[in-house]
Amino acid sequence: MTSSVSSLFNKRYLGIILTSTVLIFANLACVSTHYWVAPHSSPTIPPEIALLANTPIPLENLPTATPLPTDPPLPTPPPVIFDTPTPTIPPSPTIPTNAPPFLYYVQAADTLPVIAVRFNVGVDEIKSPNPILTDTLLTPGQLLIIPRRLANTTSSQQILPDSELVFSPSATDFNIEDYINKAGGKLSTYTEWLKSTSTTSGAQIIQRVALENSINPRLLLGLLEYHSHWVTGQPENQLQEDYPMGLVDLNAKGLYRQLVWAVNQLSVGYFNWREGRILELNFHQDGYSTRLAPDLNAGSVALQYYFSKLYDGQRWLEAIDLKDGFPAIYERMFGNPWIRAQSVEPLYPPGLEQPPLILPFEMNQSWAYTGGPHGAWEQEGSYAALDFAPPSANSGCIPSNAWVTAAASGLVVRSGGGVIVLDLDGDGFEQTGWAILYLHVSTEDAVPVGKWVEMGQPLGHPSCEGGHATGTHVHIARKFNGEWIAADGPMPFNLSGWVAHAGSKAYYGTLTRDGKTITASTGSSHLSILERNTDDPVNP
Repeated sequence: MTSSVSSLFNKRYLGIILTSTVLIFANLACVSTHYWVAPHSSPTIPPEIALLANTPIPLENLPTATPLPTDPPLPTPPPVIFDTPTPTIPPSPTIPTNAPPFLYYVQAADTLPVIAVRFNVGVDEIKSPNPILTDTLLTPGQLLIIPRRLANTTSSQQILPDSELVFSPSATDFNIEDYINKAGGKLSTYTEWLKSTSTTSGAQIIQRVALENSINPRLLLGLLEYHSHWVTGQPENQLQEDYPMGLVDLNAKGLYRQLVWAVNQLSVGYFNWREGRILELNFHQDGYSTRLAPDLNAGSVALQYYFSKLYDGQRWLEAIDLKDGFPAIYERMFGNPWIRAQSVEPLYPPGLEQPPLILPFEMNQSWAYTGGPHGAWEQEGSYAALDFAPPSANSGCIPSNAWVTAAASGLVVRSGGGVIVLDLDGDGFEQTGWAILYLHVSTEDAVPVGKWVEMGQPLGHPSCEGGHATGTHVHIARKFNGEWIAADGPMPFNLSGWVAHAGSKAYYGTLTRDGKTITASTGSSHLSILERNTDDPVNP
């Protein structure tokens, strides 16, 4: 490693200087630090697009308010598929048996099993001065005493609050179009033709992707500015023009596709950390991997995961650097995110429970449970959704006279394009309190925005509208304060007393009630049929 790189690590990572010896034995023996130091590599641009890049500007010539330039990354690898909801713990370096325990303060949405997986310990090894809840959400701020088993991880430095990652209450007053127009960059005049919305402005694209995926629009704008200067200025070369979020992939050209890829990575990092399905980062460009610090918050993990899919280890460190990387640019654009977070976090308040919900179809009708826990919007991210299909003599996308009904009383805040969203607290914002998303609801006869509906009232007909679907059905998912709630977790989906359980992979799973089990099946077998009855424990 050159002296300049060593100097960089010395300055930013607590005096750690990487040597070849550390690289070879980092995963084999105890090291002097508990923080991982990234290796360095020199990525190359795919030859078919290499001519698009201009000569890079030296870092020392950039103004302080300008994001670091980005080396074009290689095309994205195939998506990571998690076969089981509970991860296996990879081997980690040993540490001295007399090492002091880790003092960990519970964060919002933490559960004891997930914490145990992150720290590589057994559930029974975790102690606390106060009683520990074993089968529900832990109380934020509770002290846990955990044996120290991990010797070489990423830094524990938090870089982004959870409420700045999800489309949370802190962003309800953020006017996307106004901010973009005042910034005056390329995004303010950009339009793109989309099949579903025809000619669509840059602000409309940001709004759509943020709302559909429940990812904070401030974060999308910050990343766009970091990669290509689209928000406050103009792209500096053809790569930034065509691939404004930094993913150089001929199949992901244009702002909308770039954003969809970005929110997928952010969602995977955030919710897989929440749900205990990710423990390490694998750097796409150089093949190295590292264990995540177990006390990181989900927002910080999401951002680290996102950058690991674009950069090698060295560039990753530069991107997450608090002083000169993305966090600094984000604060210059939107103010201190940690101060803003104080007014809305924890996103999961102590004692949070799901409100009473019923099955989303009419009384005395039999529907099939066709999809166990799976992605809330895109296929990746939180396994927050369930699928149900009405009875039909034919398969495929055919019209249905059956009705999708309201699982709870609420205000309709979105309706159209196959989507209906109910705001259960009625304040008009799906980013606050409980909200229910319905997908694949036919536009015909759909309940309009602004209408209050009672539990059990019709919302519309099931269909294939609003996204990819192989047959007529309805997809339902829950959010609280803008965050998707896992269908099988500390607050499992409970519909008319039927409780959801995840299977070995997405779309698999069961519903159980009073000792009876319904198994999800896309083929609508007799084992997947259930009925909403007058003797259900929850009824309007």
